[in-house]
Amino acid sequence: MAHFGVVAPAFYSHFSALSALALELIARGHRVSFLQRPDGAALLKDGRIGFHAVGASTHPPGSLAAALRRGANPGGPLGLRRVILDMAGGTGMLCRELPAALESLHVDALIADQMEAAGGLVAEALGLPFVSVACALPVNREPGIPLPVMPFAHGDSERARQVVEGSTRVYDWMMGPHREAIDAHSRRLGIGARGALHECLSPLAQLSQTIAAFDFPRRALPPHFHHVGPLRSADDAGAAVPAPMPETMFEQERGRPFVFASLGTLQGQRFGLFKRIAKACRRLDAQLLVAHCGGLGAAQEQALRHAGATRVCAFAPQREVLARADAVVSHAGLNTVMDAIAARTPILALPIAFDQPGAASRIVHAGIGLRASARLAGAASLERQLRRLLEEPQFGARIDAMATQLARAGGTPRAADIVEAAVGLRRSRGRNAEASAGAGPA
Repeated sequence: MAHFGVVAPAFYSHFSALSALALELIARGHRVSFLQRPDGAALLKDGRIGFHAVGASTHPPGSLAAALRRGANPGGPLGLRRVILDMAGGTGMLCRELPAALESLHVDALIADQMEAAGGLVAEALGLPFVSVACALPVNREPGIPLPVMPFAHGDSERARQVVEGSTRVYDWMMGPHREAIDAHSRRLGIGARGALHECLSPLAQLSQTIAAFDFPRRALPPHFHHVGPLRSADDAGAAVPAPMPETMFEQERGRPFVFASLGTLQGQRFGLFKRIAKACRRLDAQLLVAHCGGLGAAQEQALRHAGATRVCAFAPQREVLARADAVVSHAGLNTVMDAIAARTPILALPIAFDQPGAASRIVHAGIGLRASARLAGAASLERQLRRLLEEPQFGARIDAMATQLARAGGTPRAADIVEAAVGLRRSRGRNAEASAGAGPA
């Protein structure tokens, strides 16, 4: 049996997805340890998963909260640069600290989140086999495909290609500090020059929580790229629920649509946006459950109820709620999007940051929902779009078809099969991982 190390950015959504994969590997007899700054330990919810803290001198306990606040609300150009510097600092710390830590832990192979270049760089330098996992939208680049952070629709025209090329150049310029960190540490580690996340991916296997039907049309993914669908564990409710939720949370009045609103773990403090959503649902005469992930206080919760929310809570069992909802209003975080597809629940996307603009564009491209501006859309506009999701049948038909494909993607068990096969371990449960994956990218 092997000891797997996991290297991922210290975000709850990324740790949650990779924890599901870790638990599947642990159930098969392997050992799994996450390696991150000390504050990362709080993001793990299962004691069976190991954690090894690194970088306490530069990323001391208590420092993560400020970095997450900056990431959730970067503000203007100076704030955005601060976020990029945070990313560069995190990658630099891991590149310095991981080699000794991995050797002391006797790690046999790495599972490297695509969003953290250090995993792939250090694994290659140490000669460790590694698998790349896209917990967010894949960073794999391809001519004509907008980057995950871009809000553009896909198009085959020359104009569309020029927009993609121009936006990519701007993005690479803005990410200069991160590019410089990757380049400096790749050279120091002796593996040659690298400069961007897509240049740090595994040559053995790359996994994505998406399915091919959700992405824009791809023509150049490597043969070892696999769409496996959401990485979930059987006992994970889809949110950090501190206690069993009362059945009253799910009570629905006959004849009134049920809408679920969540902006994820980093954006739940956006009271004004939740208030506009509540007013839109009141205009629709729809029931609304708001889950703010601890971002709001009691007075704000009460204000949302006055504005039109039926129920307001910090956390809700997301997948159970989505299974009962008629529509979801979301920041378009990939975990929520995949859970909504699995539940066959149309999506009103209000992208805010990170890869959310790209996810929202893919939601519209796939015909499984609509998008609106989180900053500019008023209650009347949100009402009109929600009414379309509730009344126009094409959204339900398209998400039904996509949910069927998602159910066949294989999820966590298939991901573990591919990981084991890629690093030269046994074929799990007597199955050939490539056979379960199908020929070529899935």
